[in-house]
Amino acid sequence: MTSLFLHNTLKREKQAFVPLDESHIRIYACGPTVYDRIHVGNARPVVMFDLLVRLLRHHFPKVTYVRNITDVDDKINARAAEEGIDIAELTRETTKAFHEDCAALGAAEPDVEPRATDHIQGMITMITSLINKGHAYEAEGHVLFQVSSMADYGQLSRRSLDELIAGARVEVAPFKRDAADFVLWKPSDDNQPGWDSPWGRGRPGWHIECSAMSAEYLGEEFDIHAGGLDLIFPHHENEIAQSRCAHGTAMMAKYWMHNGYVTVDGEKMSKSLGNFTTVADVLAKHPGEAMRYALMTAHYRAPLDFSMAGVAEAKKALDTLYRAVADASDDGTPDQEVLAALGDDLNTSNALARLHELARQANKGDAAAAAHLKASAGLMGLLQQDPTVWFQGEAQQDDAEILAAINARVAAKANKDFAEADRIRDELASKGIALEDGPNGTIWRRI
Repeated sequence: MTSLFLHNTLKREKQAFVPLDESHIRIYACGPTVYDRIHVGNARPVVMFDLLVRLLRHHFPKVTYVRNITDVDDKINARAAEEGIDIAELTRETTKAFHEDCAALGAAEPDVEPRATDHIQGMITMITSLINKGHAYEAEGHVLFQVSSMADYGQLSRRSLDELIAGARVEVAPFKRDAADFVLWKPSDDNQPGWDSPWGRGRPGWHIECSAMSAEYLGEEFDIHAGGLDLIFPHHENEIAQSRCAHGTAMMAKYWMHNGYVTVDGEKMSKSLGNFTTVADVLAKHPGEAMRYALMTAHYRAPLDFSMAGVAEAKKALDTLYRAVADASDDGTPDQEVLAALGDDLNTSNALARLHELARQANKGDAAAAAHLKASAGLMGLLQQDPTVWFQGEAQQDDAEILAAINARVAAKANKDFAEADRIRDELASKGIALEDGPNGTIWRRI
C-alpha cells in the first residue's frame, strides 16, 4: 500500500487513500461548460487534478480518468444567440480552444472525455429510475428531484435545509413541491436544444449530466470525484443525491476533492465579476509551463492570488531548473522527498522547493541529483522540453547569425577588445538575446 493522503471534503479531514480496487483507480473531474475560453480559475483544477492523476499512475497499475464536457446549458444557448451562430458551432469552437489551452498547460488528455449531448438517453433512464423509486416527480413539463425523499441530503456541504435553499439561489416556481427541489429535466422551446422524452421535448438539468456520465464510465461507486470549491453546493451535493437514490448505493464517490479559488486582489476570479484573465491571455505573454508552475506554487485547497508578475517569476524559476538538467540522464527515478510531499495531499509548494534543492546539488556536479530532478519534475508535468528549445525556442533563421555574433565576441575578448565584446552583447540584448558566460563557454537564450 502506497503512502498517499488526500483531504476528503465529505469527511472534512485528510485521510489515507485506500482505493476500492487497488488494481483499478477510478476518478471523475467536472470539466468546463464550453461557452467561452477558460480563464485562470478554470485552469487550476485542470492542472491540479492532472497532477493527481499523474501521481496515482505512478503508484497504481491502472487509472481511469474521466473529465466531461458540458455542451448543453443555458449559458451556451445565450452565447450562441448573442453571436448569431448555431449552438453546435459554438461548442465545437470552444471545445477546440479548451483542448489547446489544456495542451499548453501540459495537462494530459483524460482517458474518457464524454460530452453531455452524447449521453441524453442515459440521463433519461436515470431520471425515470428516480421517479419510479419516489425520489422525483413530473410537474408542468419539468422533472424535479424531491429533496425531502432523501433523509441525509446535505452531507457534503453540511448546511441546514434553510441554508441549502438560500445557497442554491433556487428558482421559486409554483410547480415545485418544495423550494429546495431541483430540476432534472426542463422543457425546451423551438429556439432551444431539446430531445424527446417521456415528459415531452426538453433538455437535462446540469447536475444529472455528471451523474449519468460518471456512472457509465466509472460505475455506480468510484474512488475520487474532483472539482472546484464552488461546485460543492449545489452541483456535487445534487450529484450525490441523484446517484445514490437512483442506484440505491451508500455512496457515489469515496473521496471528494476540491481546489480553492484563484483570486485577484483577494477577490474570486470569475466571469460574472469581470476580473478574469483567460488562459489565452497568459499564453500570449508566457509559456504554458510557466503558468502550470505558477498554479502549483500554492496548495491546491488554498486561495491562489494570480498576477502576470507571478507567472514571470515562475518562468525564472523554471529557467533555473532547466539549466540544472541540461545534461541530465533520462534513467533517473522520482525523488523520495518529492513523492512524500505530493503524497501529503498534493503539497506542491514543498515539492517545488525540493526540486530547487536538487537543482542546487546538480549544479555542484551531482549527476544523480540531476537525474532525480528530471524524473521528479516530469512526474509533475514540468521540464518537458529540451533545455535548448526552452531557452532558445525552436530553430529560427537568425540562429546562425546569433552564433556568429557570439563567436565574434569570444574572439574580441581573446584579443582583449572588451569594448567590442560589450557592444556585441548589448546589440544581441537589444534583439532579445541574453548571453550567459560559464565554465563551459557562452550559452544564449531568448528573452
